[in-house]
Amino acid sequence: MLIKGTINLFKGLFVVFKHLFKRPVTLEYPEKRRVLNDVFRGKPSVNGCVGCGICQKVCPTGAISFSKDENGKVIEYKFDLKKCIICGNCSFYCPKGAIKMTREYELATDNVNNLTLKYKGGNND
Repeated sequence: MLIKGTINLFKGLFVVFKHLFKRPVTLEYPEKRRVLNDVFRGKPSVNGCVGCGICQKVCPTGAISFSKDENGKVIEYKFDLKKCIICGNCSFYCPKGAIKMTREYELATDNVNNLTLKYKGGNND
């Protein structure tokens, strides 16, 4: 029992010393921020929506809604970030390229009303 405990102690010390001289993996957030790659999906934004409705159909959680006027022009476009899983389907399937996934990822808030993104007229106002 004593020999087995000593062997396990040295195994543990070996693991500690093996990692002692390696560079740390974590960053000193928020002073240092990770470099994001080109395919990163962050907060969605809308600019130039024509109201075709494809984004609503491909959204798996139903996080997208918009309203139109009597002429069929988009009055207001809404993203519900409480539902949105940042999958990027809306951006990928938008035929006009009006929806873009930004690099903004710090979306935490203490006000639940800030989790509904509203864009007037299909534009990023």
